[in-house]
Amino acid sequence: MLNLIGIGLSHKNITEEIKEAIKKSDLVYFENYTSNYDISIKELEKLLNKTLIIANRELVESDEIIKNAKTKNVSLLIIGDIFMATTHISLFLEAKKQKIKINLIHNVSVLNAISDSGLSLYNFGKITSIPFDNKNVEEPFNVLEMNRKDGLHTLFLLDLDPTRDKYMSVDEALKYLLKRLNEDEEIVVCSSLGTRKQEIKYKKIKDLIKLKFDKLLHCIIIPGKLHFIEEEFLDLL
Repeated sequence: MLNLIGIGLSHKNITEEIKEAIKKSDLVYFENYTSNYDISIKELEKLLNKTLIIANRELVESDEIIKNAKTKNVSLLIIGDIFMATTHISLFLEAKKQKIKINLIHNVSVLNAISDSGLSLYNFGKITSIPFDNKNVEEPFNVLEMNRKDGLHTLFLLDLDPTRDKYMSVDEALKYLLKRLNEDEEIVVCSSLGTRKQEIKYKKIKDLIKLKFDKLLHCIIIPGKLHFIEEEFLDLL
């Protein structure tokens, strides 16, 4: 059996359903390369009363988890929701092909936590990301232009590499965006969404550059056409 379990953005998102599934598991893998959690692995093991097997990209993309799931009850813990990364979808499809029983447990992710900005999820267009090596990268701007034509909000996910404790800062991302945007443009910066350290700021780019944010897990939203309720909410940030 394969349990794909979203553990949300904070340890407070861990439900009794999750604890019960983990309790019944013979092996529990913790995927540690697509995001960062609000407590350490040791603290998470203590909370779940289970030893965790750290799963990097190579392990998740190998056949180890599927092979074990054929004869054992195996769980893969995923920060946020379970299908945020294509590797998790591939794992699901492979389990289906091999007729392995699957249990799916969804949870909070950045894609619904951004609603704390007051911007309607219905009004978001295509999502894009800003990579570390972005000197000649044009795709984020192409996505922004496409979304703007339809009056939609654009969510930028900032690059990260938790295995090396490396996270793109807000300053780095803003400097990249200033290649095309005016410093007087008002945008939204979200930091540590879904955690106790959550911050959401709506200001001009030139003012956001002056602010200090926690180093972990940032995203940026460039609003499209605003509904009056969205405008009212943003004014409160």
